[in-house]
Formats: sequence, C-alpha cells, structure tokens
Amino acid sequence: MTALEVLRELRKRPGDLLIRRWNWKSAAFSSALRAGIFFCVNLPAGRQAALGAMLAEFLYRGVTAGFYGAITQAFGEAEPAWAAGLIVMIGLPAVSHSVELCIHLLRGTPRIAGSLIASVSFTALSTLFNLYAMRRGALVVGAGAGSVGEDLRRLPGLIVGFVGCIFSREDAKLAKFKTF
Repeated sequence: MTALEVLRELRKRPGDLLIRRWNWKSAAFSSALRAGIFFCVNLPAGRQAALGAMLAEFLYRGVTAGFYGAITQAFGEAEPAWAAGLIVMIGLPAVSHSVELCIHLLRGTPRIAGSLIASVSFTALSTLFNLYAMRRGALVVGAGAGSVGEDLRRLPGLIVGFVGCIFSREDAKLAKFKTF
C-alpha cells in the first residue's frame, strides 16, 4: 500500500483505523516520557509549576498519543518508506504540537518555550524510531501484535538497529530513512 493510499484509508475508515486500533502502547510510553520531560523543564519554575505541566502533558498525551500511534502504525508498511516517514515526521507533529501548545498556553505553563523545544526534539527522534519499530512488528497493537513485555525485550536490539541505520548505508531497507 502506498502512503497516499494509507491517507485515503484513514479518511474513509477513521473508526476502524483510529479508534479500533488506538495504540495503547504509544499512549502509555509517550504520556509517561513526555510528562517527565515537562516536569524536568519546568522544575526551575517551582515544584507546583513542574507538577502542573507534567499532569497536563500526561493527560493530553494519554488520550491523544494512542491515535497518533494508530496513524504511525497505519503507515508502518506503506511504501515508499521515505514518504511514510515524511508524513509521520511532519504531519503528526504539526497537529500534536499545535494542540500541545494551546493546552500549555491555556494552563499557563511557565517554561513553555523550553518545554515545546524538548517535546518537538523528542518527537523528531521518537516518531522515526516508532515507525522503524512498527515496520519490524514491535510497538504495534491488534492482530499479530506481541505483548508489551516482548516489545520491551526487543527494544535494545531495535535501538541498536535504528542507530545503526542512521550511520550505515549497507542495509538498503534502512537506507530509506536517510532521506530525512
């Protein structure tokens, strides 16, 4: 399936592809990691500020990251890989960080610029890693998905492979990620 066909399917069948395949693994990992990022960046503004930013991010990502994970999973087998990567690398973050900015502006997160820079930086890396892992059957939900324990056991090897693909041109399939 091409990346364009995946976009069409997402538009035609959002209930099936976004709700039924809501990726709880993405929601759990993303909300926990990003809550920690917002806590650390806002800690210099005080403990209460850090806890407030952390809670807002945890709740926002806990709900939405499952949808973003479902979208990333839908692009997991799309070809060409560079097009799928480009869509999830630019399209998803544009939407998610726009909403994130609004939430933190409304709640008055004190170190919003630093928080968003850290969050966007994390997104750039984590989105490509998630696409890489999902293309290899990890961090996916639904039919044929492994348990979260199996995914966690595979993570060290996936991280090594992901980092290796950035620096190696020998694996043609991995080299498709170098277009970013």
